[in-house]
Amino acid sequence: MDVVAAYRSVGTYRGAAEMCGVDPKTVKRKVLAHEAGELDLERARRAPVARNFDGVTALVTSEVDRTKAKISAKRLLSAARAAGYTGSARNFRRLVASKKQSWRRLQARQRRPAVWVPGQTLVIDWGTLPGGVHVFCAVLAWSRVRFVRFARDETAATTMALLAECFETLGGAPVKVLADRMACLKGGVVANVVIPTPDYVRFATHYRFSPDFCHAHDPESKGIVEHLVGYAKRDLPRPDVDAGLAAWNEAATAWCLEVNTREHAEICAFPVERLATERPLLAALPSLRPRIGHVEMRKVDKLSTIRLASARYSVPHHLVGRQVEAVTYDGQVSVYDGDGALVARHDQVGPGEVSVLDEHYPTARRPPSRAPRARTDIESAFLELGEPAVAFIQHGAAAGQTMLAKDIAEIVSDLLPAHGAEAVGRALIRATRFGRFRATDVRAILAIGIAAAEPAEPGDRVVIDLPAAEVRSLAAYRIGDLA
Repeated sequence: MDVVAAYRSVGTYRGAAEMCGVDPKTVKRKVLAHEAGELDLERARRAPVARNFDGVTALVTSEVDRTKAKISAKRLLSAARAAGYTGSARNFRRLVASKKQSWRRLQARQRRPAVWVPGQTLVIDWGTLPGGVHVFCAVLAWSRVRFVRFARDETAATTMALLAECFETLGGAPVKVLADRMACLKGGVVANVVIPTPDYVRFATHYRFSPDFCHAHDPESKGIVEHLVGYAKRDLPRPDVDAGLAAWNEAATAWCLEVNTREHAEICAFPVERLATERPLLAALPSLRPRIGHVEMRKVDKLSTIRLASARYSVPHHLVGRQVEAVTYDGQVSVYDGDGALVARHDQVGPGEVSVLDEHYPTARRPPSRAPRARTDIESAFLELGEPAVAFIQHGAAAGQTMLAKDIAEIVSDLLPAHGAEAVGRALIRATRFGRFRATDVRAILAIGIAAAEPAEPGDRVVIDLPAAEVRSLAAYRIGDLA
């Protein structure tokens, strides 16, 4: 009911207020304004009241614009005092806050909700847990199928390996993969456009998807996976820290199976059912996984090895002189030939170390041999004595016997014809045992012959033939007999 008409009907402000459901003061204000001709059916306009900060409003507005709403009221108050502001600090803070709010509202970026197309986009991102474990998250945008795995690092090889596992779980590859500006996948930036690394381009070509990257400082563009990363870091059930990555990934697989078979609050549908609709639109997976890791070309040297990171790795001997491809990933080195076949696999070793497999060589490994080889007739005759002669030469040379050649000649020319090969061989064994490498020592041993004592080995019983003493009975010592 009209306030003025109600007042005319009852004649009191309070009665009109009760009829119209407003305050009596409102009725009085409207009636007086109507009688003064200032209001017909609209509220009377009150005259603007001067405020104590009107003189510095322009100053505050310019400073807020200049600093992009970063300046504080405390810092700006001194400039306002100098410009003539005499009000309270609290009133001034309210002015600065209102100007900042207005500036942010005008500068706010207008965004639209994402419209996802089936089979179009897979969004990926990394997160780090407090214990140093890294979590890889991926979301197939249209069906909302989630994929979570744990890893030791965030290298390019790990990222691509988990991405390949994600494709195998989904049953295909999407048109593009949207990622943050990951340093492991970013080769460079030109005009704010990210250039992927050659390894990532080769990986994308293998699975026939297009690499896509977010703009800098733009988490909203991949908020669909940011929420998943946050949830995985906070609430995803995890085993004990000492359980290992295998147990962690088993728990992550079980969790993904649970959430993908549960109704999603955003799309009001089951992700696994939408995946069945989306899977025919995904690109078919290739028959083999690509080579993931650090790839380098090497030439096989004459030792049938390649050098990689200052270490040597053996390859089959028939590849000597040919180019091979070495892929380093997850602590292993895989070697492929020119046809792409895997020919060798080694555990990665440190710089200066060697990893050699015997099956890469046509013959078995032979122990290093430094046996004496005769160069003269005298040496040949001496070595015909067999192992005793070889040991005599080796130990004599190790002892530094510079006259060994002269002593060997004397043994061959004098002792060997006189005593025979068998006796000389036994003498050489004894001489070597006691470190006697002169011809005179061998001559002395031969002179003693069988009378030379043979020392027992440590731990053996020592048997010595002692002379027999005269034995008499005790009756021979009776006193009566002595008298």
